[in-house]
Amino acid sequence: MKKLQFKVSINAPATKIYDFMLGLSSKSTYEQWTALFNPTSTYEGSWGKGNKILFIGVDEKGEKGGMVSRIVENIPNQFVSIQHYGLFNAGKEITEGPEVEKWANGFENYTYEENNGTTTVTVDLDTTEDFLDYMNETYPKALEKLKELCEK
Repeated sequence: MKKLQFKVSINAPATKIYDFMLGLSSKSTYEQWTALFNPTSTYEGSWGKGNKILFIGVDEKGEKGGMVSRIVENIPNQFVSIQHYGLFNAGKEITEGPEVEKWANGFENYTYEENNGTTTVTVDLDTTEDFLDYMNETYPKALEKLKELCEK
């Protein structure tokens, strides 16, 4: 696993960014910023600590796929920790095998630090070698989209 970090400063309170980033008031805000990863990105489940959540989208063949994850920590407006522990493919959760082992116990953490009306969002993320270039290219664009949504 490779560790990556991305940061964005957004002229909005942490409460708004946390809400928009997770799609708490409206799932559409989550879907808008994550559309840069996959135009059909969404989630099934909830963001409560200890809960299972599926991060899914539809691929070019029309198959629903993505990650099986759990919310390790959720301190509203401050910190969210997601642990990815499986893959979702063709309607099934796959939690063991060589493909899963590459991702097993990978984390994606969001930290929100507000100062004088500007919030810095830091994303710390574990990824595989295969996805390194993709994440380095796509995550900053997704965070720019989040910034645009929150600053409207």
